[in-house]
Amino acid sequence: MKVEEKRAREDRAPETGSRVVARPPLAVRIGPFSAAVERRGAVAAVVLAAVAAVLAFVGLCRGDAWDAPGEVIAALAGHGDAAFVVQEWRLPRVTAALAFGAALGAAGAVFQNLTRNPLGSPDVIGLDAGAYTGALVALTVLSGTSVQLAVGSVAGGLAAAVVVYLLSLGSGLGGLRLVVIGIAVNAMLTALNSWIVLRAELEVAMAAVGWSAGSLNGIGWEDLRLPLAILAALAVLAALARPMHQVAVGDDLAVTSGVRLSGYRPLVVLAGVGCTATVTAVAGPVVFIALAAPQIGRRLAGAAGVPLLPAALTGAVLLLVADLTAQTVLAPVALPVGAVTTVVGGGYLLWLLVREVRR
Repeated sequence: MKVEEKRAREDRAPETGSRVVARPPLAVRIGPFSAAVERRGAVAAVVLAAVAAVLAFVGLCRGDAWDAPGEVIAALAGHGDAAFVVQEWRLPRVTAALAFGAALGAAGAVFQNLTRNPLGSPDVIGLDAGAYTGALVALTVLSGTSVQLAVGSVAGGLAAAVVVYLLSLGSGLGGLRLVVIGIAVNAMLTALNSWIVLRAELEVAMAAVGWSAGSLNGIGWEDLRLPLAILAALAVLAALARPMHQVAVGDDLAVTSGVRLSGYRPLVVLAGVGCTATVTAVAGPVVFIALAAPQIGRRLAGAAGVPLLPAALTGAVLLLVADLTAQTVLAPVALPVGAVTTVVGGGYLLWLLVREVRR
């Protein structure tokens, strides 16, 4: 009996010398269970894309006044009295909500996979606040052009990421310690941002305070050219989706399956910070989308890790819903979209904190 059990174990795992090496779980993607998970993820992505398309069209219809769908379709073709309003005012705003929501969802998936913690999102561990600090420096010290804002936001976000990483070296990138340190760094950067605003000139301070809420109000095509180009370049994240899921399982298994951590981590952190900082440079810090979207997308897809595509599509849907809500609650006055995401995301963060502490 013992001989038969030994042969069965040897048949299930290949031998390398005298040691039996177990296959990494993520290296094998066949079988009914994994196929079912992939099908569910594909269905979730298709449904989320359809919901985002419907919400985008509703956003084109919704403005100071509601336009009929037929009028909006004609306006998109360049016909009718509403053509200018739809093409120059509403379409840039809807495009920004789609692109920025997807960028924040993808950035959240990156850092939650790296930290292996649902609280490890850019807005919780201080990367949003760091990007906002860099943008404030560009706005108050320099002339505040779009290029300076983008560069300052990326530099500030990277600086915050380096500080959080160095302070949490004892526990690595995972665990609750990094999240707690990130929350502390976030609080200190928020205080620094308040000091910069108080020391700035009145007009700059007023603009900075309104911008700090996170808003899509008044965004035009000229504001989106550089951000959309940067986000298109950051599509490199799609090529990193597979190693990202392998790293989420553990460093040892990731190295065994061929992932080079020394080159992978800096690249994926730069891409994640770039997504967050690009949104911050244009719309201000839109909080909690990067926190909630990856976890919602993971549950919809039924995946073990945090899949990139469902997270990005969920982020686009959430930001579109939040922006439509911001335009509707006190219509015709449009609230900053960050006010809506803060109210909804605050409750989600509280629930997530309680759940993590109990674990």
